[in-house]
Amino acid sequence: MSLPPSPETNPAGASGKPSNVRSKVMLGLFLLSVVTYLDRVCINSAAPEMQRDLDLSNAQWGMVLSAFLAAYGLLEVPGGWLGDRFGPRLVLTRIVVWWSGFTALTGVVSSYWQLLVVRALFGAGEAGAYPNASCVVSRWFPPEQRARAQGIVFMAGRLGGALSPLLVLPLISNWGWRSIFYSFSLMGIFWSAWWWKFFRDYPKDNPNVNAAEIAVIGPPPERTTHIPFGRLIRSGNFWAILGMYHFFCYASNWYLFWTASYLSTEKGWESSELAAYTALPFLLAAGADWGSGSLSDRLVNRIGLKWGRRIVGITGIGGAGLLMLLSLAIQDRVAASIVLALGFAASDVMLPVAWAVCVDVGREAAGTISGAMNTAGQFGAVVMSIGYGILIDTYGWNLPLALIACSCFLSVICWLYIDPSKSVLRARDANQ
Repeated sequence: MSLPPSPETNPAGASGKPSNVRSKVMLGLFLLSVVTYLDRVCINSAAPEMQRDLDLSNAQWGMVLSAFLAAYGLLEVPGGWLGDRFGPRLVLTRIVVWWSGFTALTGVVSSYWQLLVVRALFGAGEAGAYPNASCVVSRWFPPEQRARAQGIVFMAGRLGGALSPLLVLPLISNWGWRSIFYSFSLMGIFWSAWWWKFFRDYPKDNPNVNAAEIAVIGPPPERTTHIPFGRLIRSGNFWAILGMYHFFCYASNWYLFWTASYLSTEKGWESSELAAYTALPFLLAAGADWGSGSLSDRLVNRIGLKWGRRIVGITGIGGAGLLMLLSLAIQDRVAASIVLALGFAASDVMLPVAWAVCVDVGREAAGTISGAMNTAGQFGAVVMSIGYGILIDTYGWNLPLALIACSCFLSVICWLYIDPSKSVLRARDANQ
């Protein structure tokens, strides 16, 4: 998970071998993302048991999921702005402590309305986690390592998602679904204590970072207390980024929250068989996140920022839509489940590149831009969760899934209007 030192020559005054503290920073982001997805996705694996125990319909379950997503999405921009303004050390610590508490409280609920409120507060607390991770990337990693760094962050999240069913299902079998939320909440508390002790908002503030590593990382983003929101609103580039991620999240969040119910109900997998097929999409996606971030950085060096990001994004999300549609045409349930898992991996080819674009065009406001993009995405996820639950009850599983697959092609169209080489905050290019 470590990143190799940059091949750039150190300027005068920064002689000697660079320290590599940013690898430890990368480890912190890796663990953050694992814990985030363990806590977030464990409800997917617990869904069948929770719905039976709390007597929830598919429509009600969709509302529970959307409560998390709505609160999460609405507070993404404030969460990202707080990181830009006060630093990701303080903000990430607060975020993880908050969500860990509400993870534990999820195990206490006994009714639909209690679950709805707790999941909404969980989402409110988790908002800003990934925008603040982008803020860390913008301050601690040079441009030629940013997509790779984002790839590692999201690879870790997918590994957390893959671990979730493998850990959750045995816990449910032995101690019931409530036990998973009590157990998983502890991990975030441990991470928060370590992050607060180790991390500093800028490399120069960490005593273990030498001048050579600071030279490799490059000049820090300008400190900012004011975001020109008027310029953002007038930027076509900004709106294309929002649209791209909005449509991506229709498919992405389906995999996060509906796969266990879909594979159980529509494909006929028993509970004892679900772990492998709900973990598979996340394992494949982890490899896709790692590979696509590195690929995009290499393409940027060869053909430039604009198409080095675009090509990877378009190929990934376009391939996801095709694979999801193909899975509906396959009768064999094993083959269909594998193709469906490959669709998630394809969509994740786009994911690190989308977040790297926010750093490319945002720089000192990377947290705010990332938060805005994720708000647009979570709004799409809310629409999907509410609409999908209702559509399932009315039309069954396949037609709604076909509509979600088609949303991937709308994301492709948005990618054609995104130019990562142009700042959304000022007239000059983002990386000059």
